[in-house]
Amino acid sequence: MRFTRIARRIIFVIGFVVIASYGYVALRGPQGLQALHEKRREIRALEEENANLESELRYRRERIKKLQNSPAEQELEVRKNLKLLRPGETSFILPERPKQDATKSTDAPPPQPAQ
Repeated sequence: MRFTRIARRIIFVIGFVVIASYGYVALRGPQGLQALHEKRREIRALEEENANLESELRYRRERIKKLQNSPAEQELEVRKNLKLLRPGETSFILPERPKQDATKSTDAPPPQPAQ
């Protein structure tokens, strides 16, 4: 009788250790919590990209409607794409601004000389 009680406890402890080990490996393994976190981050990024694409699509649909319904818009678009001018109009071409280096900040004060 005493042997069966000890055997049951040993089997219970071994079963608990096996279940705990499996849980640890499942949570820490390649399909565990870290993978779940990465999938959620990827989902958020894709949702943001979808929102941006929907916004761009909405803008383009509105632009197409304007071009279909407005001869003035059509004329402006054609003139812009073909770089056409009406008689007497002047076009100014300005040089492109140099892009600022991301590492240089214009907000920071100039360095002070060492004293």
